[in-house]
Amino acid sequence: MLDNNKVLDLLRQVVNPNTTKNIVDSGIMHDYQVREHRVSFTLLLHPSEDNLKMLYLAKAEESIKSVYPEAEVLINFRKEQQAPSTPLPQVKNVIAVASGKGGVGKSTVALNLAISLQQQGFKVGLLDADLYGPSMPTMMGLRGKRPEIRKIADKPKMIPIEQFGIHTISLGFLLEEEQAVVLRGPRLGGIIKQFVYDTVWPDLDYLIMDLPPGTGDIQLTIVQTIPLTGVVIVTTPQQVAVADALKAMNMFLLPNVNVPILGVVENMSWFTPVELPDHKYKLFGEGGGEKLTKLGETVLLGQIPLTMSVREGGDAGLPVASRPDDPAADYFKDMTLQFIQAVNRRNNTQDQTKIVKVS
Repeated sequence: MLDNNKVLDLLRQVVNPNTTKNIVDSGIMHDYQVREHRVSFTLLLHPSEDNLKMLYLAKAEESIKSVYPEAEVLINFRKEQQAPSTPLPQVKNVIAVASGKGGVGKSTVALNLAISLQQQGFKVGLLDADLYGPSMPTMMGLRGKRPEIRKIADKPKMIPIEQFGIHTISLGFLLEEEQAVVLRGPRLGGIIKQFVYDTVWPDLDYLIMDLPPGTGDIQLTIVQTIPLTGVVIVTTPQQVAVADALKAMNMFLLPNVNVPILGVVENMSWFTPVELPDHKYKLFGEGGGEKLTKLGETVLLGQIPLTMSVREGGDAGLPVASRPDDPAADYFKDMTLQFIQAVNRRNNTQDQTKIVKVS
């Protein structure tokens, strides 16, 4: 009969030549059994360690039979499943829409970009990460709606709400409309992670993330949670907005963050009254978007005018991009075509963004 503890000691002589760790204490040995004269177990190997199978088998037999010559040694080998490089492997591109300050129309750009992408035939999701001011329920005509909660593998998961062909999740779906969001950094980060890990996102070509203004806890949580394909920076032509947008851009360009800037959208570039469609009143100045592209060495994806229909569509839950007959929808369509080119250019020339590690 074989002694269980003695056999384990003998197997500790079987060592990975690359790491010098033995198969018992390194944790790669599973399903260990000793029955009469038979020893059996499973070794969990990294995909790059196929060449070690014969070595492990020979060393295990040699070690055990040096004490138990009649022993039979059976080893099963199983490949270790590598963790995906992203928590959302079913999403091809994760895009952050960011701004340095509030009130520049970032959420309007994010929503109309998502709808325009869907109209181009892409599968699109929208994650409302602006937790202090979750405006997507209003802008999408979903006020008062609640996401379905479904148990998957005994864990409750949220099912995004679909509107305009866009799969959407927002803190606004989980709160009463007048309820204030009073949360500290760690709780804010926890909600963002729930939106990533505890939401059943379908296969998507693009997941658009509408970020809050600035460079705070939510932005840091996002770059530490999921590798962003890139960032779209939204500004108005106004110099004050450009100065703040530059700070937001520079956060993503920090060496330890290193998220590509896909381009700049200049919103509210001019005001055009309905009765004077050929007139452009540059209420917030001009040249801000172009200046920001030069400072960030990126491209101008589009200039979006300030029109009554853009504002009315957001308030009524009927975004302009969902109404192709509205002249303002063409600006978002042109912006989206430039955006698609920028994403393709980025994916063809740069490696996947890495999740920021906290040391």
